Amino acid sequence: MTNAELPEQYSEEHLEMARQEFDRENLSDADIEQIKEQREGDDPDGSFMRWVITLFGTGVGAGILFLPINAGSFGFWPLVIATLLIGPMVFFSHRTYARIVSASPVKGLDVLQVITALTGRKRGFASAVLYWLGIYPTVLIYGISITNTLDSFIVNQLGGVHVSRWVLAGVSVGVMTGAYAVGKKLTLWIANVLVYPLIIALAAVSLYLIPSWDFDSFLHYDSAYPVWQGLLLILPVLVFSFSHMAALSQFALDMQKKHDGDVEATEREVSKVELVTAIMLVTFTMFFVWSCALALGADGMDEAAAQNVPVLSYLANETDTPFMAWMSPIIAICAIVTSYFGHLLGTEEGTGYLLRVVAPNTAARLSTNTLRWIVNIFVFVTAVLVAVANPSILDMISVVGGIFVSFLVYIMPVLLFQKATAFKHYARRPDTIFVLVMGLIIMAVTVWNMVRG
Repeated sequence: MTNAELPEQYSEEHLEMARQEFDRENLSDADIEQIKEQREGDDPDGSFMRWVITLFGTGVGAGILFLPINAGSFGFWPLVIATLLIGPMVFFSHRTYARIVSASPVKGLDVLQVITALTGRKRGFASAVLYWLGIYPTVLIYGISITNTLDSFIVNQLGGVHVSRWVLAGVSVGVMTGAYAVGKKLTLWIANVLVYPLIIALAAVSLYLIPSWDFDSFLHYDSAYPVWQGLLLILPVLVFSFSHMAALSQFALDMQKKHDGDVEATEREVSKVELVTAIMLVTFTMFFVWSCALALGADGMDEAAAQNVPVLSYLANETDTPFMAWMSPIIAICAIVTSYFGHLLGTEEGTGYLLRVVAPNTAARLSTNTLRWIVNIFVFVTAVLVAVANPSILDMISVVGGIFVSFLVYIMPVLLFQKATAFKHYARRPDTIFVLVMGLIIMAVTVWNMVRG
C-alpha cells in the first residue's frame, strides 16, 4: 500500500505531525536510556497466543476469586445486566488504554512515558502516582489471597494445624516474587503453563456445580437494593475483576517491537489479542460466577466474605467432597500466581518511572536489573507485612477498582485522545465515548458508596 492509499491516521504526514508533539525535554535522561533499551532490546517476549494467555491470566484471578462473593449478593437481574455489559466494557476499555502505546508514532515509550512526553512532567508524575496506586495494591491483595488460600487448605483439606502467617506469607510471596525476578520470559512461560490447567479446571468446577444450582431461590432473592442500584454497586468490582491493565503497556511495547514500530500493524494486532482475551475472560469468568451464585446462594457468599477467603476455598470447605477439596485450591493458587505476575510487571514499570522522576541521578546510575531487584525486594517485604495484617480484600478491591483502575483505563486515555494529534481520530468514536461514560459512572458510584459508609 502506498503512502497515498494509507488511512489518514497512518500516513507519514500525520505521523510526523504527531511526533512533533512528543517533547523529549519532558523525559529524564534515565527515561531516554530506558527507551533506547525498549527500542533495541532482544526479540519480542511473546507470540500472539502467549500474550493472550498472559493477559487472560492477569485478569482472571480476581474475577474467579472474589467476583462471585460480591456480584451474587445483589440478586438475579443485576447480575444478568452486568453479564451483558461486561464484554463490551472489558474489550473497549482495555483496547483504548493499550492504544496509548500501540498507536504512538514514537517507538519504545511505555504508557507513562507517552503521557509525560505529551502532557508534561507534572501531569506525567500525577498519572504515574495514580498508575502505581491502581496496580501496586493489587499485588498486596494477591499476597493476602495466597496466604489465606494456603492457610485454609492446610487446615481444612490437609487436616493440619495453623501455620504462622509470617511463615505462610514469607514462603508463598517469596516464591512468586522470586520466580518473577528471574526474568520476563520465564515469567511469561510460567504464566502460560499455569493458565491452561486453570482454564480446564475452571470449566470443570463450573460444570460440577450445575446439579447444585437453584434458580428459583436466586431469582426470588430479596436484595436490599433495587435492580438499578444493585447493578451500579456491582460495577466497581467488575472493573477490578476483569482488569489486566497492569500488563498492557509492556504487551503493546512487545507488539511494537514485533512490527518494528509500524503503527498500523501494531494497532491491528493489539486489537486482535485484546478481543480474544476479552472473549475468554468473559466466557470462563462469568460462567463460573453464575455457577457459584446459583450453587451457594446469598448466605453462602456472605459467609465467604466474612471469612475473607476466595469463594473457591469456601466451596472446598463446605462441600466436603474430594473433587472440590483438591480442585478448588489448585484453581485459586494458579489464578493468584498468574495475576500476581501480571500486576508485578505493572508495579515494576510504575515504580521505576517514579524513581526516575523523584531521583533521576540515582536512577541513571542503576542498571535495569538492579532497579528490578529493588522493586522486587520492596514488593516482597510490603506484601508479606500486609498479608500478615490480613485487611478486608473486598474493601480494597472496591477502592482500587472503582477509583484508580476506572480512572486509568476508562477516563485517562480519552482525555489524552482529546489533546494529542496521534490519537485525535479515536477521540469521538462511539466506543471511546462509551468507555468514558462508563468510567464516570463507576467513579461516581464508588465515591457515593464510600461517602454513605
